Amino acid sequence: MEQQKDSIKKRSWKQLTEKERYKIEILSQQGLTPAEIALSLTPKRDRRTIEREIARGMTMQRNSDWTERKIYLADAGQRRHKEKSANKGRGLKIGNDHKLAKYIEQKIGDEKYSPDAVIGGIAEKRLKFKTTICTKTLYNYIDKGIFLNISNKDLPVKKDVKKRKYKQVRKVALNNIKGRSIEERPPEAENREEYGHWEMDCVVGSGRACLLVMTERMSRQEKIIKLSSKTQECVIAAIDSLEKQYKHKFQSIFKSITMDNGSEFLDMQKLETSSLKGGTKRTTCYYAHPYSSWERGSNEVANRLIRRFVPKGSDIDKLTKQDVKRIENWMNNYPRKLFGYKSANQIAA
Repeated sequence: MEQQKDSIKKRSWKQLTEKERYKIEILSQQGLTPAEIALSLTPKRDRRTIEREIARGMTMQRNSDWTERKIYLADAGQRRHKEKSANKGRGLKIGNDHKLAKYIEQKIGDEKYSPDAVIGGIAEKRLKFKTTICTKTLYNYIDKGIFLNISNKDLPVKKDVKKRKYKQVRKVALNNIKGRSIEERPPEAENREEYGHWEMDCVVGSGRACLLVMTERMSRQEKIIKLSSKTQECVIAAIDSLEKQYKHKFQSIFKSITMDNGSEFLDMQKLETSSLKGGTKRTTCYYAHPYSSWERGSNEVANRLIRRFVPKGSDIDKLTKQDVKRIENWMNNYPRKLFGYKSANQIAA
């Protein structure tokens, strides 16, 4: 059924054509007023349209006696009309919302947030700005250089990358035959059903020092400890220090730890045995399959986040305890799309 009525009125006016502009030039030089010129055109035009056009095409001309006079020239009016038309386009949605622009620049430039984390964080925290934009629009603005203090160089991911196809290379680690396999991990740990199951890895730099990174599977909460070197002794000492910090709560907070088969993690017995209650078990260790980093996916994502602050080749020896704690706090308060832009700390609470 064809719609008979609508609320949209068809525009009855059209812009001046180049031919009309030359008619205006001739008639204005003959001394006609804008009102008379408007009535002389076909179709007839409004007086104000002619006045605006004459103002647009007004040009200073020099007479033979070097005196000057202003006259309307059609080609000048046509040129300026084209220049203004070329500049037309949809206005920036962010407009004059300087408060929002400053907030975005601070989060991406200073606090190393991704555009999606910025937009999602605004919605989750219910922050109020004059304008609302989506993640795609923000990416477009950054790509076009709209912002003064941030560019594509400030983004953690510069382009879309094809997802890697994962496959198991080998089931048994030849250097860790006695290690407990990830295949023995209980469903509550495998399916992220309860808090207390962690993944563990080391982030290295150019020096001897490294970072021990522990990621809780359910909440993605982080523990980062600076080690003087990437050795079994340093890793065990770090776990011992965590046990001293949490005391009797350690067993309920660190129910299991999943790691790769790196040499620094191979002393399973000492990692599992309590340093406070000799001979008792404090946690359960599991080892991923060789060349299967995807089995510790949360840990790998955490490592990439850390690289925003500690790029490859950085000297971790130069990081202070305060620096490491600041990175840990940033990660635990970072809005995660996975959790509706809530942080790991919010999920763990």
